[in-house]
Amino acid sequence: MSSHIPSTHRFPPAMGEALQECRGAAPLPRSCCSHQGIASSHAELGRCKMALTTTPAASITQAFFCLLLCIPWGSSCPPSCQCTERAGAKAVLCSSRHLVEIPKDIPKDAVFLKLDANSITRIPSKAFRHLSHLEELDLSRNAIEKIDRAAFKVVAAGLRTLDLSSNRIRNIPKKALLTLNAKLRLANNPWHCECALQAVLWEARLDPDSVQDITCHTAPREEYVGKPLLQVLDAGVNFCSVRQRTTDVAMFITMFGWFTMVIVYVICYVRHNQEDTCKHVEYLKSPSSTQGHAETTSTAL
Repeated sequence: MSSHIPSTHRFPPAMGEALQECRGAAPLPRSCCSHQGIASSHAELGRCKMALTTTPAASITQAFFCLLLCIPWGSSCPPSCQCTERAGAKAVLCSSRHLVEIPKDIPKDAVFLKLDANSITRIPSKAFRHLSHLEELDLSRNAIEKIDRAAFKVVAAGLRTLDLSSNRIRNIPKKALLTLNAKLRLANNPWHCECALQAVLWEARLDPDSVQDITCHTAPREEYVGKPLLQVLDAGVNFCSVRQRTTDVAMFITMFGWFTMVIVYVICYVRHNQEDTCKHVEYLKSPSSTQGHAETTSTAL
């Protein structure tokens, strides 16, 4: 059994003494105590169990206790992923595993996370809230359509690279990306060219090698469709000002409608009062003429 104990696993003195005894207690395979994450432990678990069954009966309990000590329980790996080390940092590889959502049991000390080539459709709020050490995140070649505003909130400060290329993203909340310090890859998505996307292009740290592949799949005007967004903006188009003009026109139309309704109401009110006044005058005239006719008749008699 390997005598190397990962620095991330600290045991009480009693367990430490027991572990020292484990070195010569049972002939377990070296991989039983290797620090390769739970995925590697699963791969070797059957071999370790066979080693336990071949040890003397008096040593089985001690050997099994050694096995429990050596398995890195605090740094488990999702069953559908592979956990390894890259340049001394934890890397979690979940590429092409037919995932439909982000695994919830990703190790907290993960620095590199690859979730590319899966079927993930949405990045919910705080999806990576427990991954405070994350620096590189690859979500390319998925089916992502929606990204919540707080999707990358917790990892925003430490993330250095975020790959969202080759998905189904049409639009994205401005706050979801502008809080990031990471270099972004947004190419090969069916983007709807609008003010929010323009703001991302102007203010976010985009990967210069992929900027030309951010193409307008739909746009307010047909002439922009199929063109790189950067090319459209270089031509002097400002989607934010277009939206502002559209808003101003809508407000003008609304105000004009209200003004027209007020004028119509006033006209109707004046006409209604005129009609009431005419009827009242006629009503007042009618008794007077009747009284005058009666007096004339009385005088004649």
